[in-house]
Amino acid sequence: MPRITVQMWALVARLLKRDWSPEQISGRLKKEQQVCISHERIYQYILKDKWAGGDLYRQLRCQKERRKRYGRYERRGQLLNCTSIEELPTLVNRRKRLGDWEVDTLIGKRHKQAMLSLTERMSRFTLLGKVSHRTAPAVGNQIHRLLLPVSDKVYTLTSDHGKEFACHEQVAESLNLKFYFAHPYAAWERGTNENTNGLIRQYFPKKHDFQEVTQKDIRQVMRWLNFRPRKTLRFKIPFEVFFHVAVALTT
Repeated sequence: MPRITVQMWALVARLLKRDWSPEQISGRLKKEQQVCISHERIYQYILKDKWAGGDLYRQLRCQKERRKRYGRYERRGQLLNCTSIEELPTLVNRRKRLGDWEVDTLIGKRHKQAMLSLTERMSRFTLLGKVSHRTAPAVGNQIHRLLLPVSDKVYTLTSDHGKEFACHEQVAESLNLKFYFAHPYAAWERGTNENTNGLIRQYFPKKHDFQEVTQKDIRQVMRWLNFRPRKTLRFKIPFEVFFHVAVALTT
């Protein structure tokens, strides 16, 4: 087994502190530097560090098992003129183009303010924005503000039936997109965004007070998410896939 240098292990430690998983580190090092360190070996390194009194193990994301409550659905009234996800073009599900987005809201402590999350399906590129009130006009305006700078890469948007998306027709018209709605009780139909929300909760856990979250905090979390290599992207980062650029992350 080839010897891994002290400098390389120091780089591994730095990447762990960016919240990269051992698998993401292993894949990106192989892709970018042709350095082969298996994720199992990185886990061994973390365990050895823990035995020596180190705290690298604290960087690992919690893997505790939990049941997702797909069956729980809030009865918020019916939205008008909704287009069902059943009419979504087939190429969207195949992730063959950039520009197909999913959207959701995350609720803050005591239901004070909310976070809007938008995820592009093919690249997993994520946009975040805070809304002071979880109302349809506030959410609609924030969707428009976030997507307008990348409107050339916006074709479809899919949400649940939350009443905060009641302005979907105005959003569709202002951004020239097609707005679709998933079935009730079917969060997996927006699986890309649901998985992203799980990653966001690493930084803004449930019962987090969003009133204390600054724009700087939001920009930092977006950077962590969009510059983290993904196995599903062959260890590219969402930023690279979305903008068709290459970024040096480990040199």
